[in-house]
Amino acid sequence: MKNALLLVIIAFLLFLSIFFYWKQSQAETELASANEKITSLEQQIRRMTNNVPADTLRPTQSTQPEIAPTVAEEKITPPESTTFEEEIGTLSESDVQRLKRKGLRNPEADLMNDVMRKQKSLVTASGSVGGTMAIRDVRILNDRYALAYFEDGHNGGYVLLRFSVDNGAITWTRLDSYTM
Repeated sequence: MKNALLLVIIAFLLFLSIFFYWKQSQAETELASANEKITSLEQQIRRMTNNVPADTLRPTQSTQPEIAPTVAEEKITPPESTTFEEEIGTLSESDVQRLKRKGLRNPEADLMNDVMRKQKSLVTASGSVGGTMAIRDVRILNDRYALAYFEDGHNGGYVLLRFSVDNGAITWTRLDSYTM
């Protein structure tokens, strides 16, 4: 009985080793195929960027892959849309100065704290499945408008707010609300 169990274990381990060897060979073949595709696409891109006719370039039979330029050599500038998205919700220096003249010590923090205190009157959507709608994120757009995201854990939405500041007192007006 012990010998039979030992033979079964040895057979199982042999099967596993053959299986993993086969999987490794398959992965190496797929990797080589992917590398060839990448090389072909790089050559097509070079042809298009250099505006050289396709029949004048011949594929190279090099075993060494070409090294792409490093980040230090190639200056990459992000598209304007990404910097705009990062700037949403940040007050410009002129907005901060205007709000300070109207009586706010730390305009962005004061506005965010005030909208959080008054959120029950600003968010009119009701929660579902026992949830309570609450503001999760506020973006102060400029010295007059703010955009807030609210949710109850199941549903959410946005509310566009207009605010005014008079001697440090902040009043909010809900302009539009959208529930998803």
